[in-house]
Amino acid sequence: MKAILFASAFGLFFSLVGTPVLIRILARHGYGQMIRDDGPQAHHSKRGTPTMGGIAFILATLVGYALTHLIMGTKPTISGMLVLFLFAGMGLVGFLDDYIKIVKQRSLGLRAKAKMAGQLIVGIVFAVGALRFPDPAGTTPASTKLSFVTDFGWSLGPVLFALWALFMILAMSNGVNLTDGLDGLATGASVMVFGAYVFIGIWEYGQTCATAATAGAQCYQVRDPLDLAVVAAALMGACFGFLWWNTSPAKIFMGDTGSLALGGALAGLAICSHTEMLLAILGGLFVLITLSVIIQVSSFRMTGKRVFKMAPLQHHFELKGWSEVLIVVRFWIIQGLCVAVGLGLFYAGWVTS
Repeated sequence: MKAILFASAFGLFFSLVGTPVLIRILARHGYGQMIRDDGPQAHHSKRGTPTMGGIAFILATLVGYALTHLIMGTKPTISGMLVLFLFAGMGLVGFLDDYIKIVKQRSLGLRAKAKMAGQLIVGIVFAVGALRFPDPAGTTPASTKLSFVTDFGWSLGPVLFALWALFMILAMSNGVNLTDGLDGLATGASVMVFGAYVFIGIWEYGQTCATAATAGAQCYQVRDPLDLAVVAAALMGACFGFLWWNTSPAKIFMGDTGSLALGGALAGLAICSHTEMLLAILGGLFVLITLSVIIQVSSFRMTGKRVFKMAPLQHHFELKGWSEVLIVVRFWIIQGLCVAVGLGLFYAGWVTS
């Protein structure tokens, strides 16, 4: 368990001290946030705030994970490396999007097809890799079965699994991206979900089918659960450090660099820990905000009327007169409740099985 403490501490430290360095670099080069003219008027004061802050917690996470294994004298696992590949790969797609917004002064960034292509390439590589590299017991990082708190049902087969994994990756990365509209909102919500996956990884490790104590009994057929907890701890610590600078009034924004990376990491942890459908509850705030956009667009196309004053949902409350800090805190409370319910269901699934 020392590895988890080291990973979270390293992630926190390098993000906390690295983010202000990044702020100075970005400000020196004029890499500031573009603000859409059709957004809330209060956001225009944020124009020029350094963006692409996701670089800070991506590097902090990778360095924290690597240093942890170096100090502990252990080798990185394939499950941990796959999640970090998805995390960094989605971050690279987001970085290209942010860079085009800033350098070419085009507020929409990458063309939709190019952005989707990048996400698909990273997602497919992850999905293919997740079904390979079996351990001595034949367990691969991912299973072709659907999962909630553990695997259930029939095998989807590799093709349908890849499509399912891509759906999860795209849904979560874009869900976090939509949530990243107010200072600290997406960062704080992500911290809570990563914290949940630290617990899930530890619990699965204690009840893994790979140990003699539980072999043949009730257990989790998950490869490398403890290292998944280490990855989640590094991510949690790095996001905590970034939140110090990203909370209101934000000194830096994560940009698509950070939001796509965080969404990819969440999807990767869910797939490799075999808790895919549980992620919809653990990350309930991201789901809620994504649904608000779907409802808004669908309603306008079908009836010509809008359900909300503005979508995503956080901007609806801004236009109703709520302060930014009030919205963020209340949405964090909602996210905390989602995590509590999700962990409760995870534990209940073990007790009742």
